[in-house]
Amino acid sequence: MKEERTIILHYHLFKNAGTSVDAILKENFPGRWVTREFPMNGGNNTGMVEEWIRETPEAVAYSSHTMVGPIPQMDGIRVISFMLLRDPIERIKSAYRFERKQEADTWGARLAKEHDFEGYVRARLARPGDRQCRDFQTARLASLTPGPEPELARARKSLEALSVVGLVNDLSGAMDRLADLYFEHGEDFGQTDVRANTSSAGSGDTLSPDLVELLRENNANDLQLFDRMT
Repeated sequence: MKEERTIILHYHLFKNAGTSVDAILKENFPGRWVTREFPMNGGNNTGMVEEWIRETPEAVAYSSHTMVGPIPQMDGIRVISFMLLRDPIERIKSAYRFERKQEADTWGARLAKEHDFEGYVRARLARPGDRQCRDFQTARLASLTPGPEPELARARKSLEALSVVGLVNDLSGAMDRLADLYFEHGEDFGQTDVRANTSSAGSGDTLSPDLVELLRENNANDLQLFDRMT
């Protein structure tokens, strides 16, 4: 009987310490960490992700910003799924700081350079379909559990479906849980403390009461999910 293969699938959410996670995985699985991005494909690109996993039998750790749709279920392959969540307002602040200094000609980067934090938030909220400042984490979680239920209900189900869900402010604890789970089915990997792609606080962190209310209103579901994890 062929031995079952075990992989780690890292759902790398923007500005949720994913670069630090990837640095840890790359260090522990040299030559066996891979990354790829996918078209959103109407909110479900699971088939593309599964094909990627099949095409790379030597890989152990997989990471992508753009995986959406149900968590892959594949014969002969055990998938350990991993995601970090963050206080949504802190995540949006971090996204603004990152895009403000980013050397890129994307709409978000231009917007951040042209506006203060409040202007950036209001412009993104006014843009149809833009989830960067509106329950971003809920939307990504909900994509893992398609169906007719409200987005928050599906996101809660996805929290249970993921193998390991951690918090950015407890990265070490999350990585310890991931390492323990992987060790049950594969080889050990050493815990390292790596911080990468971080952005320090700046003047954009000064929020007016109206802006705080606006952010909390548009991220009420994300705040519920974050509170549930703390």
